[in-house]
Amino acid sequence: MRIPRPRPRSLAGQLFAMQAVLIAVVVAGYALFTYVSDRGQAEDAAGRQAMAVARSVADSPSVRAAARAPDPSSLLQPYALRVMRDADVDFVTIMDPKGIRWTHPDPTQIGRHFVGNTAPALRGISFTETYTGTLGPSVRAVTPIEDDDKRIVGLVSAGIKVEAISERARGQLTALIGVAAGALLLGAVGTYVINARLRRHTHGMNAAELSRMHDYHQAALHAVREGLLLLDGQYRVALINDGGRELLGVTDEVVGRSVADLGLPAPLTGALLSSEPRVDEVHLTADRVVAVNTSPVSGGEHRGTIVTLRDVTELQSLMGELDSERGFTQALRSQAHEAANRLHTVVSLIELGRAEEAVDFATAELELAQALTDQVVAAVAEPVLAALLLGKTAQANERGVELVVSADSRLDDGVLPPDLPARDLVTILGNLIDNAVDAAQGSVRGRVTVTAYAEGGSELVLKVADSGPGVAPAHADVVFQRGFSTKPSEPGGRGRGLGLALVRQAVQRHGGVLSVAVAEAEDGGAEFEVRLPLRRGVDVAAGATGVTDEH
Repeated sequence: MRIPRPRPRSLAGQLFAMQAVLIAVVVAGYALFTYVSDRGQAEDAAGRQAMAVARSVADSPSVRAAARAPDPSSLLQPYALRVMRDADVDFVTIMDPKGIRWTHPDPTQIGRHFVGNTAPALRGISFTETYTGTLGPSVRAVTPIEDDDKRIVGLVSAGIKVEAISERARGQLTALIGVAAGALLLGAVGTYVINARLRRHTHGMNAAELSRMHDYHQAALHAVREGLLLLDGQYRVALINDGGRELLGVTDEVVGRSVADLGLPAPLTGALLSSEPRVDEVHLTADRVVAVNTSPVSGGEHRGTIVTLRDVTELQSLMGELDSERGFTQALRSQAHEAANRLHTVVSLIELGRAEEAVDFATAELELAQALTDQVVAAVAEPVLAALLLGKTAQANERGVELVVSADSRLDDGVLPPDLPARDLVTILGNLIDNAVDAAQGSVRGRVTVTAYAEGGSELVLKVADSGPGVAPAHADVVFQRGFSTKPSEPGGRGRGLGLALVRQAVQRHGGVLSVAVAEAEDGGAEFEVRLPLRRGVDVAAGATGVTDEH
């Protein structure tokens, strides 16, 4: 049978035991010190009392006179007994200079030699000592009796037994033990109350369990890919894990710093400083798109905020691609419908016996479609951008907007360097075209013009102009901020105000420049221009020219 090992004491229990022992040792040590100190003080007091009695007796004129009498004992013994009783001492012994007793509490000791030191007194020096005499150990004082000529005519010794001194100390010890017990009880109660609270806060765990919990806590924080940020009541960073550092793009030590001092984009900083909870709110950092969730911690007051960050850069990109695919699907559906109509027309002409007219009609439709493809491919030979422009052209046509590629466009295949991924170009040009189509839709002559060329072999220039209402001068600086839009959010959709922010993020990531010309496009709307540097060492195709935009 396996005997279970007893669970180690909790941290609070260990601290309680340690503190109880510490308090007991401190109180016992203090009590012992006080007892020893009081005993020493009692002995000093007894010595002073004995010296005062001895000096008083030695200075008494009657004692001096009796010392010169023929029978000093008959005169001094009654006097010494009265002094013993009145002064509360255990003995008063008066003797001649040779140490022969004239008085003693035990009359049988009279006439015998004094047991103790008398040499200093014979030299005229009063002193005290602890000595074991006929009555046992005692604290005694010895002083000389001098006549008017300063001659020593006798000695006086007064003393208090050590037993009596101990009895006095024992009386103080009883009170001391009571005070020590009260202090020990009070300390134990206070320690128990404090450790009970500590036990609640530590959930009854011992030191080893707390250490393991801390290790698990740290390992979990660093293992989670999602970002975790804990803010205190003053919106200072209390904790941040590796995922949070990566998503926010911070490398310095940020614990203890205010969120406002981290250099984050203004909308993201505002979301972190908000006292209201945020749920899956999309924000942009320097090179990522993150979904922010905040949950204030309150207990009657604002104690802090828990922030979780989730990287949705890839998700946003996929959603953009999905939107494009949906648009392509709708365009193909519409084109299939139109193609079916044209096919029915051709079949009907053949059935009517007008074969030549059917051939002419089909040839014209084919030439029109091929002309559009040839125009786009001739201007932009880069396959990804060419495919994007063809798809966006079909989408724009379905929305009643004409999308054309400017005659100034010239971008051959192989111009783009490897460090400029096609996905970023799709993000930049696709969002600019979508934004331009939105602006041009509904205008009298909806038109979007796209220009793409490599200038001087060192810079890629992308321009998208529309025939919409343009951008107000007051909005020129804020049009690229996340959340800015002049149109309402789409019901059930992703909302607006994110496309241009994603464009700016991609452009800044590659060291480019994004700008908008207010109401300076050819068709009267806005013109967005992107300039991306082409890295050195890229062999620009011979056909690429440095044509300058005419606007």
